[in-house]
Amino acid sequence: MVLTTPTSSQQVLARVTDSARVTVDGGLHRLTFRAMSTECRVHLHGASTSTVQEFLREVVRWVAEFEARYSRFIPDSVIGRINAAAGEHWVEIDAETERLFTLCHELAFFTRGAFDPTALPLIKLWNWKAQPPVAPDEAAVRAARELVGWNKVRRRPGGIFLPRAGMCLDLGGIGKEYAVDQVVNLALARGIPNVLVDFGHDVRVHGHAPDKKHWWIGLEDANRPGQCWAGVAVSDHAVATSGDYVRNFQLNGRRFGHILDPRTGYPVDNGCHAVSVIAPSCTIAGILATTALILGPKEGLQLIETHPGAAAAISTDGPRLHSKRFYDYAALQN
Repeated sequence: MVLTTPTSSQQVLARVTDSARVTVDGGLHRLTFRAMSTECRVHLHGASTSTVQEFLREVVRWVAEFEARYSRFIPDSVIGRINAAAGEHWVEIDAETERLFTLCHELAFFTRGAFDPTALPLIKLWNWKAQPPVAPDEAAVRAARELVGWNKVRRRPGGIFLPRAGMCLDLGGIGKEYAVDQVVNLALARGIPNVLVDFGHDVRVHGHAPDKKHWWIGLEDANRPGQCWAGVAVSDHAVATSGDYVRNFQLNGRRFGHILDPRTGYPVDNGCHAVSVIAPSCTIAGILATTALILGPKEGLQLIETHPGAAAAISTDGPRLHSKRFYDYAALQN
């Protein structure tokens, strides 16, 4: 089995643990902490105090270990070692990592290449924080695209190899959502009936909020960041939103958002600014949201409609679009 070094795991665990805070309001327990470069929160009720305390400790440990193993920013993580070995040699991986890469393979196929874990060379090329803003030239984009493509990755049982130097993996398009699903599963395994898990606004719930029939999740307005245009009532679903309305820059009269289409190497520019998806799992909700944003309003909505149990709203330059089932969950805000 391939593991990160104790030093890395211990450092991440110490950092995440130090950020963790637990509060109790009536019977509702709230855990907040910072991990995976985002704010994380877990709300739960309906279980004994001892069960809740054990579970919250387990959440912090599990998320810290997940970050230590799969963050591209940690050199001796699984991803760090795979990227460092690009063009040189195979890297041994354990069963859990094998399952994660199999999921990546399935999602890359399902999304028609809009989701691609090898897109990091393109992500590194675009810098949305630069002042003044700078867009890479076409030659640089073409060179980066030569290093991108999940179909180029070589896999065998227990091993993976990036065949060209400069190729690299990034699980940012799936990592938080996958972690949300796993933490909900940990809660269910302990018999906790009511839980909300929110990692960077990727949310999955089970059961209901105190004194309510559902959990209530607000959907942020792309035209008024920080405010909600609607809310959705969910009991055993996930809600994820992908958008380019917060991180973007203007250059020569053109707007560049931070969502890249790995098939072209350029930021999405199709009139679609935010996609909110309700689905049975956070992994699927997140993938559908980002893929629909990349494909564009019409094709994206068609893709969501084909997935059982999914519903969505898409904010565009024009009218907001909704899937057929969206209003099974939603209510507009004033």
